Amino acid sequence: MSPFIRIGIADDHPMLREGVANTLKKRADLQVVEQGANADEAMDIAQRVRPDVMLMDVNMPGDVFAAVRFISTELSDVKVLMLTVSESENDAFMALEAGARGYVLKGVSGPELVQAIRSVAKGESYITPDFANKLLSNFKKHETQIHTFDLTLREEQVIYEVSKGLTNREVASKLLISEKTVKHYMTCVMQKLHARNRVEAVTALRHYREREALGRFHITAGKTPIDARCRF
Repeated sequence: MSPFIRIGIADDHPMLREGVANTLKKRADLQVVEQGANADEAMDIAQRVRPDVMLMDVNMPGDVFAAVRFISTELSDVKVLMLTVSESENDAFMALEAGARGYVLKGVSGPELVQAIRSVAKGESYITPDFANKLLSNFKKHETQIHTFDLTLREEQVIYEVSKGLTNREVASKLLISEKTVKHYMTCVMQKLHARNRVEAVTALRHYREREALGRFHITAGKTPIDARCRF
């Protein structure tokens, strides 16, 4: 077992990337193994080097969320930690839903970043405390809009493809079912989500998935654990 926490860094700003790397190299238990500048390079580093923690920016070239999902599902030993300036709730929820184990805002102190990396490396989760409180506060405002949805596997598949902007015909072709069957599943989905149309159905499901993603996280503020599981 390595005495180091091996870290990969993917960020399209070279100076910032080097700054983070230099900060981490000062810690005896941390080792920066490789750096990249986009989503594809992040996946390449994760596959070739298998770092313990992969630091990734939300806003860099390539499909970042797809890269996070690939690393999280195909390379379960590599933990993804987002390091970004983005305070967008949507970015945070999409990253967490894709499988990221943490979300840290750039500008954090060196010790906090190190704490986040160590937590994620141990299999724990970490979100910048102030940002976590903001997410929880805003989420509670939508409490009355969120329901528990009992969708079947096929209904999940259909609404997932629809959420990507596919037509019924395109969904039917991709799932190898008839267009009529797709319409049937969409009718069932809209009834369960209390939605009047496809847009409302996708929006309602996204709110629910965001709650699920946030509910999986145990947020640490300093040394005081805060249970971030939402109970609505």
